[in-house]
Amino acid sequence: MKLDRFSLFWSMAGLLGLALLPALNGDARSGLALAASGHGVVLVTLAVLVIAAVPPSRRAISWVELGLAALALLLIGVAGFRPLALSGLGLLPSPAPLNLGAGLAIAAVALVALAAGASARLGAFRNDRFVATCVAVIGALVILFVFWPVSRMLVEAFAGPSGFVSAGELLDRLSAPDIWSLGCLGGGQACGVAVNSLGLGLLVAGLSTVFGLAFALLATRTNVRMPKLFDALAILPIITPPFVVGLALIVLFGRTGIVTATLSDWFGLPRTRWIYGLPGVTIAQVLSQAPLSFIILSGALKALSPTLEEAAQTLRASRLRIFMTVTLPLLAPALLNTFLLAFVESLSDFGNPLVLGGSFEVLSTKIFFAIAGAQHEPARAAILALILLAFTLAAFALQMRLLAGTSFVTVSGKGDSGLPSPLPAAMPAGLWLIAAPWIALTIAVYGVVLIGGFVVDIGRFDLTPTLAHFATGFAVGTGDAGLVWLGSAWNSFWVTVWVAGISAPLTAMVGLLTAYVLARQEFRGRRAFEFMTLLSFAIPGTVIGISYILAFNVAPVEITGTLAILIACFVFRNMPVGVRAGMAALSQIDKSLDEASATLRASTARTLVLVILPLIKPAIVATLIYSFIQAMTAVSAVIFLVTARYNLATAYVVGRVEAGEYSLAIAYCALMIAFMLMVIWAVRLVVGEQNLGRRLGEPQAVSGGPA
Repeated sequence: MKLDRFSLFWSMAGLLGLALLPALNGDARSGLALAASGHGVVLVTLAVLVIAAVPPSRRAISWVELGLAALALLLIGVAGFRPLALSGLGLLPSPAPLNLGAGLAIAAVALVALAAGASARLGAFRNDRFVATCVAVIGALVILFVFWPVSRMLVEAFAGPSGFVSAGELLDRLSAPDIWSLGCLGGGQACGVAVNSLGLGLLVAGLSTVFGLAFALLATRTNVRMPKLFDALAILPIITPPFVVGLALIVLFGRTGIVTATLSDWFGLPRTRWIYGLPGVTIAQVLSQAPLSFIILSGALKALSPTLEEAAQTLRASRLRIFMTVTLPLLAPALLNTFLLAFVESLSDFGNPLVLGGSFEVLSTKIFFAIAGAQHEPARAAILALILLAFTLAAFALQMRLLAGTSFVTVSGKGDSGLPSPLPAAMPAGLWLIAAPWIALTIAVYGVVLIGGFVVDIGRFDLTPTLAHFATGFAVGTGDAGLVWLGSAWNSFWVTVWVAGISAPLTAMVGLLTAYVLARQEFRGRRAFEFMTLLSFAIPGTVIGISYILAFNVAPVEITGTLAILIACFVFRNMPVGVRAGMAALSQIDKSLDEASATLRASTARTLVLVILPLIKPAIVATLIYSFIQAMTAVSAVIFLVTARYNLATAYVVGRVEAGEYSLAIAYCALMIAFMLMVIWAVRLVVGEQNLGRRLGEPQAVSGGPA
């Protein structure tokens, strides 16, 4: 009988998890010990895993394996949510909910994979068990870590003292004037928070895409000097906590700011508070979001095959015509992806509106104060979250409609050794006009961040040099055991590095696997699966934090106060970036490469590893960098999840800002920036770049063709 390596692998994974790790949270016994003591649910799970390891000899065996795996998963779910039904049957020793430990959690994942493999053998997913397993496992994890927490929050929010609210009351909450008011357009006091958020999101998304494209073209299609310094300057804003950028803008442009005071003293201009409100939030968000657009668009430009551009050159098309009719249309997926990501990030941003918003209210801060404010209105927070989700889904639907039925393939199985087309003669100067103001502002902002940690108090213009702030946070001593981390910031720093180092590769793996399945496979429910994987990006970080507390503070998955909840939050919060970056890169790679690999009898997994992954290195780099940086700098999603033992850098900095210790906060951020720059350099060194067999060199004009 032929050995089924797939079923054997997942069966052994589940069995080892139950044999070596605690099956239940709060109980140190392994699954084997619990089964021996008569724990019915664990015993059934063990039996199903053992049976699944037996090689199937007939098609009927697949139905049996599918049914048994589904039964075991059903028992685990019922034991976690409705334990009374099983305790009466003797399958549970007590009516308390089943609290999954590491062993039983691994066994549950193995059961999901076995059920997916059995369904594939029965004809689903074109008999591809690798694809079936990816869809099933990722889908189950998204349901657990995205849908379940949000649903718990919505249930809690809409539940009143005597049950759920009526439809009429729900409609009144959705149509409240302070949400949809257009008063600012007609001379009134202010617009509603939904109108403010929508306008801000569109403005920031458009500006971020324009700035990102300008930088990407300068970096990849011109002879820009010192490209490494250029790249570092472009990504600096994304590796800084957003509220620190806002704090630096206040130091520069506030009523008593450096620039404001200089203009007032030299030119007599009045001191104003213009930085607070829409202008300040827009500037801060563009500084934060444009670098992500640059990373994605530069990766797309590097992956763009020059074959079509060279064909246009041989037809004597001008550089401007080539750029407008060939290059830009081929960049459409990446441009729309960056616009969508910037739009959603603007809607979800919490730090910048909190620091610079003033009287300009947006959905994210309104949600936070509805939950954490003095009035505590969870129902209102849920209403605002639904509106925010509707905006994001509308943007996603519009993007899909614009890209539907259009091919953007430029990389095929044929060799490619061409050079990209040079930009139109006047375009580099125009790009510099766009990029130069951003460069100047970035230098000014990070000058404040750099200097602020080395002076007594930059906020009060006390520029006396000192290292006291670094000594307070990062002092190091020696003891009998060696180095002793004496500074108050060391614990949060090492916890943050550990969490980011684990979550970044997990995010890249899950995101790129999802992108490959969505871009290369056809199966029932594909659109629903894509919606599931991208939904988390539409949910504000504050809502995710509150939702995780409600969902994971009790059985069946009780992980509050552990590293696991922080890692899960970052992985499923940042996964959509990996999905969109991977899909943008895969849209330029012809499916004939997959088909050629399949004709050589390579499995889907082998094709992915040996053929596809080397061609999407820019997407891998972008996902790893973005995920690591977000884990290092995120605040809104984790401010409710940190503990004294597992504190994060951003939570520590927020505490220092609240205590008025601005210089210590800025010093910490300066250290974080230096550390993340080193990590980014290391990621690029390890993963490498993508050349697709092209000749190295700068773009050259083609003789005989018009410029």
